[in-house]
This record gives sequence, C-alpha cells and structure tokens, in this order.
Amino acid sequence: MTGRIAAFTAGVLFSVSGVAQAHAQDAAAAAKLDVELNALAPSQKGCMMTFVAENNLATPINKVSFELAFFNDKNAVDRITVLDFRDLPQGKKRVRQFDMPAVKCETVTRILINDTPVCDGPAAGECMKGLVTRSQISVPFEG
Repeated sequence: MTGRIAAFTAGVLFSVSGVAQAHAQDAAAAAKLDVELNALAPSQKGCMMTFVAENNLATPINKVSFELAFFNDKNAVDRITVLDFRDLPQGKKRVRQFDMPAVKCETVTRILINDTPVCDGPAAGECMKGLVTRSQISVPFEG
C-alpha cells in the first residue's frame, strides 16, 4: 500500500510540476515585442514606411530603436539604417512612420530587423529576444 501512495504522490507532484512549467512557458510566450510592417507609400522625399508596434514584454520600454536592413530586387542589402521608435508603453499599440529619403518603395523587396541598438527599460537583450515581426503587405518583414 505504501508503494501505491508513493506512486500516487509522485504522479501528483509530476502533474503539478508540469502545470507550473506550462504556465511559465505561456507567460514567456506572451512576453513579446510585436512589430508589424503596415504600409509603404511613395512620398516627396522617397518612401513613407508605417509600422505598428505593441510592447507585450514584462516592462515598459522607455526608448527603443531598430537597425533595419533594406533589400533590393537582387536580394542585396541596399541600405542599413537605425529607426527610433521612441517609447512603447506596456500593452499599448503605437504607430510609427518614417520617411526614407531617396528610397523608392517599389524597389524594397524585404526588410530585416538586424538589431536593437537601444532598448531602455527591459533587461538586456529582451527586446531582440521577444521580437515578433509580421507584414501586412507583400514585402516580407523579418526579425
């Protein structure tokens, strides 16, 4: 009978441990920084790029910037630039627009977030670690 109780107790502990681990994984999965490429539109300067960002990390972001690489139709990097997304409050969506001079929207075939040189608020590396990208247009957006 003692063996049955020990086996039952071990099973309960294993189940509770599994539930706690699953909850921790769910919390980690929810801790993300969503950045969406929403639109590219020709402008007088070049190309107006619209992004939608939502901070679902554990802390507010006081200031964040992204180093972006723009690829052309030959799949070559056309330029690399850093865009300042300013602050991103926790759980809030923000729209950020950047007018890229001398860039023709139709020549941009892919955009890659290469790095987050500034990420003030979360622990070191959390902005890049939690980064999730998507595109609402035909141009792929990767992180």
